[in-house]
Amino acid sequence: MIAFLKGEISAIYEDKVIIEVSGVGYNVLMPASCIQSLQGIGNTAKIYTYLSVREDAMQLYGFNTSDDLELFKLLITVNGIGPKASLQILSTMTTDDIKMAIVSSDSKTLSKVQGIGPKTAQRIIIDLKDKIDLINTVENKLLSNEVYAGTLSDEKSEAIEALVALGYSKKDALNAVNSVDMPDGTKVEQILKLALKNISRL
Repeated sequence: MIAFLKGEISAIYEDKVIIEVSGVGYNVLMPASCIQSLQGIGNTAKIYTYLSVREDAMQLYGFNTSDDLELFKLLITVNGIGPKASLQILSTMTTDDIKMAIVSSDSKTLSKVQGIGPKTAQRIIIDLKDKIDLINTVENKLLSNEVYAGTLSDEKSEAIEALVALGYSKKDALNAVNSVDMPDGTKVEQILKLALKNISRL
């Protein structure tokens, strides 16, 4: 029903934000990791949303990227895993790490999440393993390792993070930034401007 919200962040709490869109304030529950990456009150944000409708309540859940949202939607299909537990998983682990744990049948890592025991972790793996793209998951994990291992300049890493925040995949963001032929030390704004032009051609 509501694919995403784009507006000004009016308030930030431990587990939710209020985003104002055309004079209306939307209360959006988000994983802690997504909240921490927001720019702060007064800044504009684009939040991908899922509307949960129950007999006694309607609640918006929000995420910084469409990948986060899609994984959330998969997690809540698992028996015994509701929106609250899914948010806890996404607050504790990155989307790439969750997917890697699933495709590699790593129930031990999943069960480290508060409220997720070994049996529940195994159920997540059984239910979702065939629904996760193995090749894309491994590729994204390798790309993440490249970004955070320091093989890219700080400016390029920041440009990649900015593109991901705009909704592009890590793979596309990395490829677009790497296609920018500029020396180390080039301002992030310049890299981002050229990367946005290149990303449409990839």
